[in-house]
Amino acid sequence: MTETSIAATMLPTPLATLLGSAAKPPGLAEYHCVLTPQELDAPEAEIAALTAGAAVHDLGWLRRVAVRGEDRFRWLSGMVTNMVNDLGANTGAWNLVLNAQGRIQGDLTVWREDDELVLELAADQYEKLLAHLELFIIMDDVELVPLGQETAAAETALGLTGPRAGDVLMRMGLPALAEPMTGTRVEWNGLDLRILRGHGVLAEHYELWTPATGITRLWRTLSTAGSSRAGVRSLDAFRIAEGIPIYGTDMAERDLPQETSQMRALHFNKGCYLGQEIVERIRSRGNVHRHLRGLELDGPVPGAGTEVTLDGAVAGQITSAAELKLASGNRVFALGMMREAAELRNQPLSYNAGTVTGTARILAAPPKL
Repeated sequence: MTETSIAATMLPTPLATLLGSAAKPPGLAEYHCVLTPQELDAPEAEIAALTAGAAVHDLGWLRRVAVRGEDRFRWLSGMVTNMVNDLGANTGAWNLVLNAQGRIQGDLTVWREDDELVLELAADQYEKLLAHLELFIIMDDVELVPLGQETAAAETALGLTGPRAGDVLMRMGLPALAEPMTGTRVEWNGLDLRILRGHGVLAEHYELWTPATGITRLWRTLSTAGSSRAGVRSLDAFRIAEGIPIYGTDMAERDLPQETSQMRALHFNKGCYLGQEIVERIRSRGNVHRHLRGLELDGPVPGAGTEVTLDGAVAGQITSAAELKLASGNRVFALGMMREAAELRNQPLSYNAGTVTGTARILAAPPKL
């Protein structure tokens, strides 16, 4: 994330624009190539809401693209790593997009609403992934149609995250969804809302898609129904603690799917797709020698790219790290691409942040906060 002074060419999200007219507008930070509120409350209060309550926040960096045409199911199944054809109505699946060599080109979520297929992806991947996918529409009856970006029909999304998120929705007269990766569509106070529950490790994660004209009403109601407000700095710290990677930071073009440890993005019985031969070869004949892992650190927050060592030898590299200001005390978490040998030895690791040396341990399970 960078300050607005060095991201002047980026556009603010609808929520950032709304809050910019307040008496004390929040500072903005760059995230996924848009400008979004960096901090909306004290860091301790934001983290407390995410870990023990419910926090409403910006998701204005998400984009939606409809996949239309008679061949849409077959074609899309051949382009992504997870199930498409057997998705139930109002369900979704997270996917990686690969090239022919099995290297990760990006990630997206496929949602099915009745017989409509919609891709959900981050703004910083939007142009690249659409260009990649368009290359493979050859003799297929398929069209990729961007949604919600026209002025008259603009839409945006707010997030609601925390173990009490469902309680907040029910107080508003909205449905709380029992299972992750499911969705519904409701009319609420004259707004056509799409409610999606995404993947979460330590909390419930909801997306509320609304016409951009309704964002003021939805934001204020969420804020008065029992949720606190959180900015992107706390959200990013929380997703690191959850061990949820983002493309371009924790995953990159050089990486193979199994190296990311994100097996929830892979389906091994769905049939052929671009890069599938490499994925299957790794699964059936061998293994990879590094994995993206969650870490807990004892020491200062290291920068991305910091090497982690074991007995003086490089054992891995930090991809992202952050400090969580918890009621029980501050804790530092990270994601890092770790070498297999270091994982097998399962011993304390070392890293340097400036002149200070810290220690790290690989987490075998999500942390208890």
